[in-house]
Amino acid sequence: MMPRVRISDVAIWFKHVESPELRRRLLALREEEAIHLETDGVIGRWVRMKTGRDGRLTDAIRPEGGMKDLWASWYKTRRGEEIVLREVLLTDAEFAKPAMQFPEWASQEDEEAFRDL
Repeated sequence: MMPRVRISDVAIWFKHVESPELRRRLLALREEEAIHLETDGVIGRWVRMKTGRDGRLTDAIRPEGGMKDLWASWYKTRRGEEIVLREVLLTDAEFAKPAMQFPEWASQEDEEAFRDL
């Protein structure tokens, strides 16, 4: 079964993550350390929240970049819904393949036009 989390805040609190393995991985993150997660089929960047004023670590991650806007939208429209949540491991090889990220660029015309760049 895939790990799940309920959309219940503008952040994801570790105690709400159903998977003990993923929860341990999140707890191991340092303050402001990033992780890539797939949330309901969307891959985005999340960052461990800063330590609180009282010196205790905040056991939550916040969305960053485009994921921030998407998560805010989901929080408004899908609050209370359970979604799949899993870590995504991105390799350098995947970043080197623009067709993996942008399949619309994988045409013969683009290859001919941009091959020497």
